[in-house]
Amino acid sequence: MAFKRSERVTFFEGFLKHPRQVGSIVPSSRFLERRLVGLAEVKAAQTVVELGSGTGGTTRAILGAMRENAKLLSIEVNPLYHAFLRRIRDARLIPHLGSADRLRETISQYGLDGVDAVIAGIPFSTMNRASAFRVVESISSALAPGGRFVVYQVLRRVEALCRPYFGRARVEVELLNIPPLWVYRWEKNATPGGNEVPASRDARGGL
Repeated sequence: MAFKRSERVTFFEGFLKHPRQVGSIVPSSRFLERRLVGLAEVKAAQTVVELGSGTGGTTRAILGAMRENAKLLSIEVNPLYHAFLRRIRDARLIPHLGSADRLRETISQYGLDGVDAVIAGIPFSTMNRASAFRVVESISSALAPGGRFVVYQVLRRVEALCRPYFGRARVEVELLNIPPLWVYRWEKNATPGGNEVPASRDARGGL
């Protein structure tokens, strides 16, 4: 329990110091974590990339669902959060301190090819447009055909950013989280223009 309290305090301090880098004031709820793992089909993935690991709650949920021989590259830009990530003792985890906009170089650094799933909690709504497009383009190029991109956000800017690369999203809302979040899922298709999928019945409203 002491570790959990420390984790929450550190997360909140990180938000106060860098509000544009952190999308929430508290870590993700277990309900959100389950939704993310399910939408990304983590159990079927060999290589998973996490962008914005925070203090590691979502990271542990991903590891809990992964295969024994799978790999998880977790990228976090905040050194305070990254220190929590390094406490997780799991040979499948590759904790990386760095920025998501250098995703292409980071994946190459660790020799990871054909990423099956990317789960992102970085706040696209506060990123400058050039950096946001660079991250989305890197995700698109890193994903293998059939790979899943799942992102959770407070605001809906990411939907427009990703549409040129992935088409329409499956959209859901996780109400059992503080704050409630929009959750988007895309699947990379091998054929041009083949990424569009019907929006989920959980979708609410337009852009």
